[in-house]
Amino acid sequence: MVTIKVENLTKKFGALTALDKLNLEVQEGEIFGLVGPDGAGKTTTMRLLTGILDPTEGQAWVYNKHTVKEAEKLKEYIAYMSQRFGLYEELSVMENINFYADVYGVAKENRHEAIERLLGFSGLLPFKQRFAGKLSGGMKQKLGLACALIHTPRVLFLDEPTNGVDPVSRRDFWNILYDLLKEKVTIFCSTCYLDEAERCARVGLMHKGKLLRCDSPERIKKECNAKTLEEAFIKIIKEYEKESEK
Repeated sequence: MVTIKVENLTKKFGALTALDKLNLEVQEGEIFGLVGPDGAGKTTTMRLLTGILDPTEGQAWVYNKHTVKEAEKLKEYIAYMSQRFGLYEELSVMENINFYADVYGVAKENRHEAIERLLGFSGLLPFKQRFAGKLSGGMKQKLGLACALIHTPRVLFLDEPTNGVDPVSRRDFWNILYDLLKEKVTIFCSTCYLDEAERCARVGLMHKGKLLRCDSPERIKKECNAKTLEEAFIKIIKEYEKESEK
């Protein structure tokens, strides 16, 4: 099943083209990574696919919902964890997750088991009463993920979720994501860490609003005769810049 379908998606801010004719498909239960330097269009893509922004041109569907015409209905099926996810530092772990359960309309009689499960696999059960502001960076990201998952979304959007987080917490965070794949949750994430991109089934390299490549990490490395994804992406960007100068 195609969970995310994008056709010629374009977003302009005045004279700036932040996203230029993006075409893409992501399958159910796939973890797809969007990689590129700052200003490449990753966050713009996320906001378009989650119905926060309307495109200038083109269209997209997520879980068979049109991102513009069915934006409100779409919210029932997705979760979006932005770079600055809105945790309330003066509230405890439990108070934060209950707050998001209220926001998403999760019935109180149904939420106890879900909360215990989410806090359990994120390793936060011993810290239920700790204020969010007293958590480490990695624990804050895990709490943000738990809050985003409280309404059992089918598609999870993560915008550089581990940026600035220590390596051990990054590894733990990705272990949680792999557990979600077992439940056929589709994960669409952006990352600035190429070792994280290697964990994805497929990755898309974005540069200056354009999708330059989209394939599995292994195929991209093989195509570029590169030992690492970083080496491959540098080659691809240099080729693009050279062609653009002609």
